Amino acid sequence: MTNLFEQNRNYVLGDPELEIIGDRDKLAQWRHKGMGPAFYRLGRKIIYRGADLNSWAEANRVEPVAGGQN
Repeated sequence: MTNLFEQNRNYVLGDPELEIIGDRDKLAQWRHKGMGPAFYRLGRKIIYRGADLNSWAEANRVEPVAGGQN
């Protein structure tokens, strides 16, 4: 598994690295719907762990099918 995010780092809203999965609004929509990567809510602060982001990204990985779709 390739890590897109630093495993031992915490990311907060506004960190440019989070833009790889979605903007602030998209992340807010996912949190509201119970979707997207795991996160911590500490008061009004939202924190994503790099390990959780990598796990979520790996779970959403798509393997192309040889020869394409018919």
